[in-house]
Amino acid sequence: MDTLDAPQGRFVLTRYPVRRNEQLRAWDAADDYLLRFLADQQRPGWAAGSTVIVNDGWGALAVALAADTPVSLSDSFVSHRATRENLMANSVVATDVTCVASRGRLSTPITTLVVKVPRSLALLEDQLCHVAPHVTADTIVVAGAMTKNIHTSTVELFELILGPTRTSLAEKKARLIICTPNPDRIAAVSPWPCSFTLEGGQPVISHAGVFSAERLDLGTRFLLDKLRIGVGPQQVVDLGCGNGILGLLSASQNPESEVTFVDESYLAVASAEATFRANLGPDRAARFMVGNGLFDAADGDSLAFDTVDRVLCNPPFHIDNALGDATAWQMFSESRQALRIGGELWVVGNRHLAYHAKLKRIFGHCEVVAGNAKFVVLRAVRSETRRAQAPADLHDDDDVHDG
Repeated sequence: MDTLDAPQGRFVLTRYPVRRNEQLRAWDAADDYLLRFLADQQRPGWAAGSTVIVNDGWGALAVALAADTPVSLSDSFVSHRATRENLMANSVVATDVTCVASRGRLSTPITTLVVKVPRSLALLEDQLCHVAPHVTADTIVVAGAMTKNIHTSTVELFELILGPTRTSLAEKKARLIICTPNPDRIAAVSPWPCSFTLEGGQPVISHAGVFSAERLDLGTRFLLDKLRIGVGPQQVVDLGCGNGILGLLSASQNPESEVTFVDESYLAVASAEATFRANLGPDRAARFMVGNGLFDAADGDSLAFDTVDRVLCNPPFHIDNALGDATAWQMFSESRQALRIGGELWVVGNRHLAYHAKLKRIFGHCEVVAGNAKFVVLRAVRSETRRAQAPADLHDDDDVHDG
């Protein structure tokens, strides 16, 4: 746990999921800068829900501003879970903060809009278009990020969608974007979702911020070229599904399979469902699950142990600006727990990430199916005797750093 000292109080915060020997804080200098800025403002009278926080990574802003009973809008299930955990850790009533997904309903005019700038410019555009109808000329609008993540295009989006914008001086490598809403602005319409077509003619639908939203990425293409599709009734999981291409093509080639699409991004799972239904119709059986891996899902909709025949996975190797392998460890370990004996995990990754070493530690073996100069496709089969280790025990000595 780390302690954040802010004008609003002193708060203990931790990242989620909790991992032993965590090297990263649950807040950054931009969070601190935003809270100091807000403490200096003469904010208009507020009502429940009139303060809106966008992209609060681990809940630092929501915890500090809980007295305003804010709405915390995020595309991340993990962010919402971290917010709730940190509210409880600081003895704040969880219902004081309302967590909603990126396109969740906003029912009141916004008096204070606080934005953590995401890595994805497309996601920022979509989110600003979503909140803009609730922003008035009196709304205080402030955004923050580390300086390296604020670009001319970032400022231009605020200008275009909300109104005149300026940036602050940098402090501790963080910077603020301060916007004065223009009451005469023309309502901006989000260009998302968008779509593209695979070589086989299948349409793919992507919401903003989803990985490889406008084209098939090279790693997924390489895995699809090497993947051996099973036959007969099968339970298949597209883990970290993005827009759902792996699960879609697996289901298309085996009509008897049932695919579960899993991602911690609400918009990714919405993309996967839209893609699946556009190709296979409303009656084909499938599950769409938002969650932190396979066993920590929204509404308790998790998978059971020893029930899955095949997991397909193209793991992310960064969360926001942090590079590391903790997410991959979790994905691989939970896949081993979910698979039946004889079930298979198929993974594609950049060659330098050395996923084969991790899979050997979890499964006891790993087959290199194919490789090229950049990617490697790996296959691990659950045996009867191998017991999966917990991800926290596996990556303690691995490097994790800010990228």
